[in-house]
Amino acid sequence: MTTAAKPPPAPPALPPRPESCAKAFVPETRFGNWFLKTYTWRHHVLRVAIEDLMRLAHGAIPQAPVILDAGCGHGQSLPLLHRYFAPSRLIGFDCFAPALSEAQTHVRSAGISVDLRAGDCAAIPLPDASCDIVFCHQTFHHLVHQEAALSEFYRVLKPGGLLCFAESTEAYIRSWVIRLLFRHPMHVQRSATGYLDMIRAAGFTFGPENVSYPYLWWSRAKDFGLLERLKLQRRPAFGAREETLVNVVARKPLA
Repeated sequence: MTTAAKPPPAPPALPPRPESCAKAFVPETRFGNWFLKTYTWRHHVLRVAIEDLMRLAHGAIPQAPVILDAGCGHGQSLPLLHRYFAPSRLIGFDCFAPALSEAQTHVRSAGISVDLRAGDCAAIPLPDASCDIVFCHQTFHHLVHQEAALSEFYRVLKPGGLLCFAESTEAYIRSWVIRLLFRHPMHVQRSATGYLDMIRAAGFTFGPENVSYPYLWWSRAKDFGLLERLKLQRRPAFGAREETLVNVVARKPLA
């Protein structure tokens, strides 16, 4: 006689969403939450950013790092971080509970182990100096308390740890198409220089070799680079354009 297969164990319950999140985070629109689960987002945005950040690290990525994905959302970044960084521990952290539930399903289907936690980036429930890398991709333009979040990133990183930061600037966030389709706290948006100044003011160090200004087609909301592709316009040179994206790998000093 054959016995029925046992159903797979239910995933552990996620911790409750702190009440402070409601004031610290502006959630996405319905369209935004759909888009953040698409192949376009994974392949043309997340993958490209991760590969650029690895290049900007210039070989400084530690072996088997402990990684905190601050603002992991629906979890699309987590299998990519697992593939590219081979972490010994991967922590997904986000304020939006429905997205975390979907992230839990996503990482289970990918067959990877991730510690998923709910909370506010301005109050991360991790010990001091417990992470080798904080990965923060397209999270800051949703956060109200940005300086406090950077202070927490600094606290949880080990001396010498890396902040891998990729963000859209106010030039992109304030564009008509983003205002139409997504939601953000407009009063905290910054330029590329503004983000770099804030990261440096938080105590992190980096040089020009650790910074890039991708001018990708999807970030150019005026025409999405169409005029260039049709050879009707040349790409504006660095310094003669308003940057739409900034990537930086910044280090917490050893002492």
